[in-house]
Amino acid sequence: MNRSKKNTLVTTTLVVIVFMFCQSIRAQKSFVSVKNHQFILNDKPYYYIGANYWYGGLLALIDDPKKGKERLQRELNFLHAKGVNNLRIMAGVEGTGLINGVKRVSPSLQPEQGKFNDSLLTGLDYLLSEMGKRNMKAVIFLSNNWEWSGGFLQYLNWNGKLADSVMRRKLSWDENRDIVQQFYTCEPCKTAYSEQLKFIVSRTNTITGKKYRNDAAIMAWELANEPRPMRPEAIPAYTEWIDNASTLIKSIDPNHLVTTGSEGVMGSENMQTFEAVHAVKNIDYLTIHIWPKNWSWFKDTAIAAGFNTVLNNTFAYIDKHVEVAKRLKKPLVIEEFGLPRDKHSFLNKSSTTLRDNYYRHMFTRWNESYLHNGIIGGCNFWGFGGFGRAANNSNHVWSEGDDYTSDPPMEEQGLNSVFDNDESTWKVIASFTNKIK
Repeated sequence: MNRSKKNTLVTTTLVVIVFMFCQSIRAQKSFVSVKNHQFILNDKPYYYIGANYWYGGLLALIDDPKKGKERLQRELNFLHAKGVNNLRIMAGVEGTGLINGVKRVSPSLQPEQGKFNDSLLTGLDYLLSEMGKRNMKAVIFLSNNWEWSGGFLQYLNWNGKLADSVMRRKLSWDENRDIVQQFYTCEPCKTAYSEQLKFIVSRTNTITGKKYRNDAAIMAWELANEPRPMRPEAIPAYTEWIDNASTLIKSIDPNHLVTTGSEGVMGSENMQTFEAVHAVKNIDYLTIHIWPKNWSWFKDTAIAAGFNTVLNNTFAYIDKHVEVAKRLKKPLVIEEFGLPRDKHSFLNKSSTTLRDNYYRHMFTRWNESYLHNGIIGGCNFWGFGGFGRAANNSNHVWSEGDDYTSDPPMEEQGLNSVFDNDESTWKVIASFTNKIK
């Protein structure tokens, strides 16, 4: 080889190396990271208003395009236009049939323990590919403390800790606590959970060809939806599970953030437990959820009469978790909050005056953090019902074939959903997303 050709080859090789290095740096910038108490994206603080959209990965699986992929594309376009670019979604369902007296979501990613329906993750592939086109970010929860997607009850059933007959009927609250707490000491249950975790996190997207760990459309992995120790005696095992599960995710995927999915002190037995699990090395940020109806901050359907109490309790709840986040120097996300329509109506066309007011207060609190580089990095309302419509029946329950909305099957359909035609609510949301630079 003459000197001229050799120099050309060396130059070409250097150019390729530099190009690949620059591409790698650019890719790393497009991942959300944490620095001190803030999320960082493209070298800048990342603050967002997002939505809960747990059913997003299921839409592309529907045979009818109008109810499936076309609806998904329309909804992503709608959200993007409103400035809502962060979505919290479900990875998949465990098991089939009745559970805790209700119909769980379907279809099932893992209909039997250890047997995965790989084709069902093509729906999540499609969702992530479409989100990537729109520069949207996904937070993906990997299982569930609650029955509506199988979750921990299903793992306990598969591993001999919960009989079929008991799992199918409606459990009392104390029964549910006594049973679910056993998940954290059930070694085969935790192993089965880890197998599903590895199956999902290690996946390669069939549409984009990207490994999930290299996909910037994903912001974070979440251990589960609202994991709770359920009983004080389960706290040590619960804390150990969070440490082990988060470490496992990071060993497979070091590019993405990891969080718990916790509700806060309401789901932790005490504040010490909440702080301890979020102090874990591989937990990157804190989460809280706020549910005035479920936590009896107003009586029956008297939302208006109890509204001041709702606001006072909400702000107090946020404040005490902000203090924990400050001590840990990690961002805090208010990743679930909701309120029924006026007079507790389930009708799509009913007014949402109180909900709009509640959202306005929540987003104002987020906006104060945004303006002052504060610790509240994200705020995800529950939830986006999109172009779906709640089932129109006497008891408002979800049945197979009904539209997915944000209300899971164990709740009345239309209870907390924000639909595309809730114009007054979208005006409130847009008035805050428009403030994001």
